[in-house]
Amino acid sequence: MATRRLSSLISQSFSSSPFRQVVQGQNSSLAKGIRRIGTAVAAEEPIMPPVELNYTQLLINGQFVDSASGKTFPTLDPRTGDVIAHVSEGEAEDINRAVSAARKAFDEGPWPKMTPYERSRILYRFADLLEKHNDEIASIETWDNGKPYEQSALVEIPMFARLMRYYAGWADKIHGLTVPADGPHHVQTLHEPIGVAGQIIPWNFPLLMYAWKVGPALACGNTVVMKTAEQTPLSALYVSKLFHEAGLPPGVLNVISGFGPTAGGALASHMDVDKLAFTGSTDTGKIVLQLAANSNLKPVTLELGGKSPFIICEDADVDQAVELAHFALFFNQGQCCCAGSRTFVHESVYDEFIEKSKARAVKRVVGDPFRQGVEQGPQIDLEQFNKIMNYIKSGIESGATLESGGERFGDKGYYIKPTVFSDVKDDMLIAKDEIFGPVQSILKFKDLDEVIRRANATRYGLAAGVFTKNIDTANTLVRALRAGTIWVNCFDVFDAAIPFGGFKMSGQGREKGIYSLNNYLQVKAVVTPLKNPAWL
Repeated sequence: MATRRLSSLISQSFSSSPFRQVVQGQNSSLAKGIRRIGTAVAAEEPIMPPVELNYTQLLINGQFVDSASGKTFPTLDPRTGDVIAHVSEGEAEDINRAVSAARKAFDEGPWPKMTPYERSRILYRFADLLEKHNDEIASIETWDNGKPYEQSALVEIPMFARLMRYYAGWADKIHGLTVPADGPHHVQTLHEPIGVAGQIIPWNFPLLMYAWKVGPALACGNTVVMKTAEQTPLSALYVSKLFHEAGLPPGVLNVISGFGPTAGGALASHMDVDKLAFTGSTDTGKIVLQLAANSNLKPVTLELGGKSPFIICEDADVDQAVELAHFALFFNQGQCCCAGSRTFVHESVYDEFIEKSKARAVKRVVGDPFRQGVEQGPQIDLEQFNKIMNYIKSGIESGATLESGGERFGDKGYYIKPTVFSDVKDDMLIAKDEIFGPVQSILKFKDLDEVIRRANATRYGLAAGVFTKNIDTANTLVRALRAGTIWVNCFDVFDAAIPFGGFKMSGQGREKGIYSLNNYLQVKAVVTPLKNPAWL
C-alpha cells in the first residue's frame, strides 16, 4: 500500500482556536461554522497535521485488495498538481466482486438480521471514531480536495459524525402500520430493507455525500457498494476502515475507486444491484438513470445540478446581504450544487450592492487551504479550472462587466481569484450554466413578479435564497419559487434532519432527514383472515 507522511505538525494556537467552539452542540450547521472563518489571520506556514495514507486499495468484503487488473491511477494535490498517491482502479470485474460480497452479506450475513438496536450501536461507535480521528480525516479531505482545512476539521467532519448519529437514532424506529380493511382481515405493512444499494458520490463534498448515502442505507439494514469520485478517493477509504473497526460485518460496505464510464457504469447497470443513488451533474445523471432503467428497473435517486437564484429585495440591509450572497456563492470554492449563482438585486440597491460585493471579493483570502484564515483553496483539478476560466471568458465576451477577479491566482495549482460580474443578462452562459466555481453573476430586477418569472426560468430547481425584512415578501417568494430548498435570510444551512433535493432537472428524491429513509425501504403488505369477524 502506498504510504506517505505529512511532515508539518498542527500548531497549538489552532488547537485552542475559537473556531473549534463553532461546532459544539447545536452550533454545528454548515453556515454557522463557515462564516466565521473569514475573521482569522492567515498563518505564515501551512498547518498540516501528520497522517499516513495506508488505504489506497479497493475495499471488498471487509478487505483492502488490489483491482482485478492491477491497474492504479494517480490522485492529485490540487494545490500543486503533484501526485499524492496511486489508487487501485476498479472496473467492471471489481464491481462484480463488490456486488457479490454485498449480496452475500445481505442474503446470508448478520447485518439485515441484526436487531435494529445492534445496528444503531455500530453506527454510534463509528461516529465516535470519526471524532477521535477528526484531524487525520480532515487532513486527507483537504489534501485530496483542496477545501480549507478549517472547513474540513471544524465543520464537515463534525457534521459527518452528527449525520451518522442521526441515522443511528433512526435504526430502531423504522416500523410499519396496521391498516383497517373493509372485510374480516388483519392487515399490516412491513418496511423492509431493499437489498444491495449502489451509491455514486461526487468530489466536492466527499465525506458529507458519503454520510448522506451510507447513513440511511445502513440504518435501514441494506448493504452498500459505493463508487467514489476519481478525483477524491482517499477519505472514503480511510473512514470505511474505521467503520469496520466499529464492528461493521464484512461485505456490508464495499468501496470502489474508479472512473464513471467503467466502474460507475458497471454499478448503475448491474442486475444484482437493487437500488441506485447518484450525486453529480445533470448530464451524468441522465446517463445513470438510463443505465439503471435498461438493466433491472432499479429505483434511482438523483441529486443533480443547480443554478440557484439568490434574491436581494429592496428593503434588505445591504451590508448583510452582500456578506450572505458572497458566502452563498464562494463557499467551497464555488463548487457547490446549490450555490447562489444567480444573484438578483433590486434596482434601488443594485449599485451599492455591486460596489460592496466587489470590495468583499477583493478581500477574500485565497491560498494554501492548510493555512489558518484561508477562505478559498484551489479548484479540484485542471479540467475544472479550465472550464471555469472559459466561463469567465464567455462572460466578458458576452458583455457582462468584470468587477473583480477573472484571473488565475498564483503560479501553481488550480487557484482562481474570486470573480464578480455585474450587468449580467439572463441569456448569458454565466447566468444559465452551472459554472461550479468562484464566479458571482449579479442581475438587476424591478419587482417581485419579474424576479419570480426570471428566477424560475431555468431547467434547474435545487435551491433558492431570499433576503428581505418583509414577511409578506418572503412568503410570496417561498411559495412561488420552484426549488427543493428555500433559505430565507440565511443560506447553506444543512441540518441532519432537513431534507435536501431538487425540482425539475435538479434530481428526484430527497436526502437527509426522515425522507431519505424511504429511498432504502420497500413496503410489504401482509393480509391475514380473521376467523371470528364478530369481534371486529
